[in-house]
Amino acid sequence: MCAKKVDAVVIGAGWAGSILAKELTEAGLSVVMLERGDERATAVEGDYPTSIDELRGAIRHRLFQNMSKSTVTIRNTLDQEALPYRRLAAFLPGEGVGGAGLHWSGVHFRVAPDDLALRTNVVARYGKSFIPEGMNLQDYGVTYEELEPFFDKAEKVFGTSGEPYTINGKVVGKGNRFAPDRSDAFPLPAMGDVYSASLFRTAAASVGYHPYALPAANASAQYTNPYGAQMGPCNFCGYCSGYDCYMYSKASPNVNILPALRQDSKFTLITKAHVLKVNLDADRKKATGVTYLDLRTRKQVELDADLVIISAFQFHNVHLMLLSGIGQPYDPKQNTGTVGRNFVYQTITTSRAWLSPKQYTNLFVGAGGAGVAIDDFNSMNFDHGPLGFVGGSPVWVNQAGVKPIAAAVGGPGGKAPTWGEGYKDAMVDTYRHSLTIDAHGSNMAYRDVYLDLDPTYTNAYGQPLLRMTFNWKENDIRMNQYVVGKIEPVIKAMGATRYSLGMLKDGEVFDTRRYQTTHLGGGAVMGTDPKTSCVNRYLQSWDVSNVFVIGASAFPQGMGYNPTGMVAALAYWAAYHIRTTYLKNPGPMVQA
Repeated sequence: MCAKKVDAVVIGAGWAGSILAKELTEAGLSVVMLERGDERATAVEGDYPTSIDELRGAIRHRLFQNMSKSTVTIRNTLDQEALPYRRLAAFLPGEGVGGAGLHWSGVHFRVAPDDLALRTNVVARYGKSFIPEGMNLQDYGVTYEELEPFFDKAEKVFGTSGEPYTINGKVVGKGNRFAPDRSDAFPLPAMGDVYSASLFRTAAASVGYHPYALPAANASAQYTNPYGAQMGPCNFCGYCSGYDCYMYSKASPNVNILPALRQDSKFTLITKAHVLKVNLDADRKKATGVTYLDLRTRKQVELDADLVIISAFQFHNVHLMLLSGIGQPYDPKQNTGTVGRNFVYQTITTSRAWLSPKQYTNLFVGAGGAGVAIDDFNSMNFDHGPLGFVGGSPVWVNQAGVKPIAAAVGGPGGKAPTWGEGYKDAMVDTYRHSLTIDAHGSNMAYRDVYLDLDPTYTNAYGQPLLRMTFNWKENDIRMNQYVVGKIEPVIKAMGATRYSLGMLKDGEVFDTRRYQTTHLGGGAVMGTDPKTSCVNRYLQSWDVSNVFVIGASAFPQGMGYNPTGMVAALAYWAAYHIRTTYLKNPGPMVQA
């Protein structure tokens, strides 16, 4: 049984929640973690061979959110009626202990320092008029130098594999020359290149780009992290994204943090606990705890706490703030309020190159975080002035393992027949002799792209669903088209027999029917101005000082990199300031 009153309640059992729970128990606090999904353990969900079932994992989505209980509604523009997102496709939020951190791929970036102060940098380089009308460009309010120790800590906890370029200002390896300086090496050497990644590396270098090994939270060797959690070496089985790694090679909260956390008597985990709201006192300036629905008994439970950590998936954080009345909801017409403002996504398009029949790419081989990338067109690593857009995109070959159903459903691509013997021959040719190249880019925030409560639809618990208003904008489409154009020389240098460039089209509308990425951000963004941010630079609510909101919801705009590394660093950053400052003097923290 759980106590009626605890020092801290943590909402969500993913990466952010697990990090905060571990840090707070280390500080001596009693912590209750509430997770609305099921208990999940790698020994069960990762049991071999049942865990590598593509039908159960990737098609029937056993590790993902049950959309029949709660979902979001989606529309492209303010004048449309939003409709419920009933079938998982465009993005795949997790559910259960581990959250999306259990089924992710494992790409583990830091951050481009320029992205943390993007508005300041764009204005300094190109002037205010360069920012398109309606774009809500803003800074994070924290620097890379401040976050670097926490990136380092997260990598050591995750067991990240990679190759550095510089450490303490000295060139030490062949890593990403655009990457910021590091204080220490990666815990593990970089993952090896599969054949397709090796081809991309050679071809990209031959046309003047700067390839490097993707930083991967897939263990390239046996590893024991600072919490005593053990990882085994990755065998490139290809069952990363959408699966619990049976090799214990992919970092997850379940493997890397929770085994240590569960041994702490100050920690309690309650599953099947759907948090309905954060409870506030009479003047709505202090949280008194939470109310959650016990999904086993169908009874509401009030849990009192001195500190509330909202650390669920990005849009769940925003939804809970709106349901709880924390902060002012964003109004795009009046341009007032902050909760739901600056909702962002990521652009991602895939190009394919076919090689000669003598070159076998073996697409079934792969690892979720492994591959080779270039950063020549990411962040502010190139001159945007003549191009007229903000943002950028890394480009990579990330062969993560193509399974049979995906290969059949996806088909051969290009101009192949859509049925019959020709279709089958082309599908086999594609599976054996092709590779894909992704442009995984930024997405800026806009005044008319946001999150709010839906006026029509409710979830299974009688609460309004979260409404998502989102569409692609000209700036991001132009950025994607430019970067994809830079892929063509690489494909030609590979000696491809034919190729197909995938890019966003002029005027393209966001389509929820096909998977793009689960990298959603914003809606409860961090910053130094309470008029444009929900939380301060320590991720503390401006309005309710004993509430901290941790996750990609804090991102003011969508960056080109995968978000997990930044989420983990921000979680450790916030936890550090809670431990060293807030707990000594509870209340609003001074914005140093």
